[in-house]
Amino acid sequence: MAHTSSSSDESITGINVTPLVDITLVLLIIFMVTAKLIVGQSVPLDLPKAATADVVQTVLTVEIDDRGHVSVNGQPVADRLALEQKAKTALSDDPALRALISASARASHGTVLQVMDSLRKAGLAKIAFAADKAEPSLQFGEAMP
Repeated sequence: MAHTSSSSDESITGINVTPLVDITLVLLIIFMVTAKLIVGQSVPLDLPKAATADVVQTVLTVEIDDRGHVSVNGQPVADRLALEQKAKTALSDDPALRALISASARASHGTVLQVMDSLRKAGLAKIAFAADKAEPSLQFGEAMP
């Protein structure tokens, strides 16, 4: 005779969770793939026109080369006073002006701070630094590829 386990006194000694883990991982992969597809799609819009729309932001671009020469919007600047004057003029034209400092990796830290100080003296509060995307080097001071 075959042994049947119909008594209620026996307890379950183990539960196989492998199918649960498999289903969970499959659902996780499905959610990750669909999330990337949803974010990547965009709907082309024909936006309405408005007379008071502020679409364009004015940016004052300050470049510092490796020898410490400073130029504003492509025009060379002789000294800090000239930089402050150009920044004040641009700020009077557009009160929402932003500054972008593009400094060479070999430019001195002091020159960059002097430029930033001159822009702040002129009244610019929104200052950003430009950088190229690259893999960081493991050591400080090494040139990045």
